[in-house]
Amino acid sequence: MMSAFLKIIDGRSPLLWPVRLLLWLLSGPYRLVILWRNSRFDRGHRVVHAGVPVISIGNLTTGGTGKTPMVRYVAQWLRDCGIRVTLLSRGYGAEQGKPNDEALELERRLPDVPHLQNPSRVESATVAVEEFAAQILLLDDGFQHRFLARDLDIVLIDATCPFGFSNLLPAGLLREPVSSLARADFVIITRTDRVDTDTLANIRTVIRNANAQIPMAEFAHDVEGLENYSGTVIPCSELVGKKVLMFSGIGNHEAFRQLLTSQGIQIAGELEFKDHHHFDREDIESIVKQAQQYSVDAIICTMKDLVKIQVDRLRNVPLWALSVGLTPTVGKAELDQALGRIVNLVELDDS
Repeated sequence: MMSAFLKIIDGRSPLLWPVRLLLWLLSGPYRLVILWRNSRFDRGHRVVHAGVPVISIGNLTTGGTGKTPMVRYVAQWLRDCGIRVTLLSRGYGAEQGKPNDEALELERRLPDVPHLQNPSRVESATVAVEEFAAQILLLDDGFQHRFLARDLDIVLIDATCPFGFSNLLPAGLLREPVSSLARADFVIITRTDRVDTDTLANIRTVIRNANAQIPMAEFAHDVEGLENYSGTVIPCSELVGKKVLMFSGIGNHEAFRQLLTSQGIQIAGELEFKDHHHFDREDIESIVKQAQQYSVDAIICTMKDLVKIQVDRLRNVPLWALSVGLTPTVGKAELDQALGRIVNLVELDDS
C-alpha cells in the first residue's frame, strides 16, 4: 500500500533507516538511466512530431497530483474555444481491451472528447489526427513520455508533497530530478488550499531555482458535492453528523481523506486499495462487511472508483463519490495566455 511505503521514505521513523538506505542505493542506477534517457531525447533522438499542436500535462512525482481534474480543466477550456481535442494516455491499470478508471471518469465528464489509450502515444496521435481530425492533442501524464514532441509542457506540483521527499524512486517519489523542470514550459501548483503561505513560498523558490523564467499558476481543489452513479448530486452537508465509510484505489489516499474531513464528514472506517485497483467480489464484500461493522449511513469513494463499481448502493447502503474540481487562485491569466498561444497555432494551421 502507498501509505506503508510513505512511512518508510518520509524519514520520520529512525528504526526504518536500513530500509531507506537500501532504497537510496537502488535509486542510484535509476538516476543514471533517467539521465541517459533524457540526454538522448534532448538531442532529438526518436522524437516524433504529430503534425498538430500537442499539450502535455504531467508530473515530476509518482502518486496523485490532481492530474485528472487538470486534464478535464484544460480539455474543457479548449472545447470552449471550439477546438477539436483528443486525449492521449497510456491506459495504465486498464484491463485488456477496456478503458481504465481515468478514461471512464473523463468520459463521464467530457462525453464529446475522444480518449485514446495506448502505451505508444505516437500511434494514438496518428489515429487522433487521421480518424478524429483532432486539432490539438492533450497528452495525459506526458512529461516523461518524450517520444511525442509537444508545444506546451505543463508540469503539476502537488503542494502537499511537492518534491517527493527529495529523492528519486524508490527512495522517494521523484520520477526524475527537480532540475528537469528546466525543460518545462509551465508549472501548476495544485492543492494550494491544503498548505500555508510559507510552504507555498518555499515551493515557488525551488521551482524558480530550477527554471527562473517559467510561468506558474496555482489551483485549489474544490469539493463540488457527492454524486452517485446515476448522476444524482447532493451537498456534503447532507452527511455531516452521520457515520461514513470511505475507501479509495487512487495514488493519494491521504489527500482524499483530508478533503472529506474538511467538509465536516465523520469517517467511521476506511479501506485503502492500490492505485487503479480492479474491484472484485471479494473487495466489495470487504467494503460491505466494514460498512455493517460500523453501522454507517453511507459509503464514499472517489469518482475513479465509482465509475468501475457502477452501482448506487452496496447492500442497501448508499454509495457516493466525492466530486472534486479545480479553481485557479493565482496565475489564471498566464495559463490562459499559454493555452491561447497553442490555440493560435491551430488558427494559423487552418488559415
